[in-house]
Amino acid sequence: MHKTSAWPLALIYGALIVYASLYPFAEWRDQGIVPWAFLTAPWPRYWTSFDVVSNVLGYVPMGFFLTLSALRTGHGRGAVWLSTVACGLLSLCMESLQSYLPMRVADTQDLTLNSLGGALGAICAGWLERLGAIQRWSGFRARWFAADSRWALVLLALWPVALLFPAAVPFGLGQVLERAEPALSSLISMLPGGPWMTAPHAELAPMQPATAAVCVALGCLIPCLLSYCIIVSMRRRLMSLLAILCAGIAVTALSAALSFGPAHAWAWMSLPTQAGWFLAAVIAMLLVPLGVRSCAALLLLALALHLSLLNQAPVGSYFSQTLQTWEQGRFIRFHGMTQWLGWLWPYATLLFVLRRVSLPIARN
Repeated sequence: MHKTSAWPLALIYGALIVYASLYPFAEWRDQGIVPWAFLTAPWPRYWTSFDVVSNVLGYVPMGFFLTLSALRTGHGRGAVWLSTVACGLLSLCMESLQSYLPMRVADTQDLTLNSLGGALGAICAGWLERLGAIQRWSGFRARWFAADSRWALVLLALWPVALLFPAAVPFGLGQVLERAEPALSSLISMLPGGPWMTAPHAELAPMQPATAAVCVALGCLIPCLLSYCIIVSMRRRLMSLLAILCAGIAVTALSAALSFGPAHAWAWMSLPTQAGWFLAAVIAMLLVPLGVRSCAALLLLALALHLSLLNQAPVGSYFSQTLQTWEQGRFIRFHGMTQWLGWLWPYATLLFVLRRVSLPIARN
């Protein structure tokens, strides 16, 4: 039996599929038909290649992680078939619930494509197992990372996905205050004595270029420090630093290309962003020799400063228009998945590090 990162990733990805499938969770209504009535409806006449690809690819990771978690925990018998069935049942539930949402359409095409994606992911995991890739990954993980590192690996794997959703400041994850403040104020006002508990609204000041550079630097430095918490070797830390910084640039460019078009893929690479990225690279290299606990302490400090600076600035009207493009356009399927990751990733990392520093350090 192994402690695998695949099972937490499967659970997280399943929750994101539920959110993306049922977004925007508004105007639920009963049409007077059974939820599975779409199974006998004719095949949709009109479809696009984007719909086909997104429905297939959306369930590939789910099938892959489910199968991988079964193989890693010693339940490999029939894992491919069981994972495929689980993906199909999840898609069936989501399509059935979509019949109650006026903004979503339940059809057999989505169910078929989702099941196909889950099957492809499951087959891929089974194929990698037969080739011995899973066993080699286990050996690689044992050599590179500390014994109890699965949650850190999960967070590191989710960091590039969280960057896919456009950020007001490059690498600036966790900027939630401006959007959450109205909801929190409304909730507090409903409590006994709420009107006296509500704090006066303070105008958020636009972020200055120097502050933006610091936020960029901290946003890049945080995942590097997270990797240092589970990697002891200096050479391997340098390799992880290079991989993280390059992945951050590549995914941010992809996010910009999806949001504004391929011609604007590098529009975010302003002078403050370049300065912040370079500063993060220099600081991360200087911190390579540091011990695990020292890295964890610096990570806590970096997270606190990063979130404080981000949430003292507004997102800006131009960025709000970008959000509307994601929320109302073709990215509606991925809106919840990436947005919630972008919001919650720093806070989940904060909880992980707090737990990490309270436990004895596990050595290789």
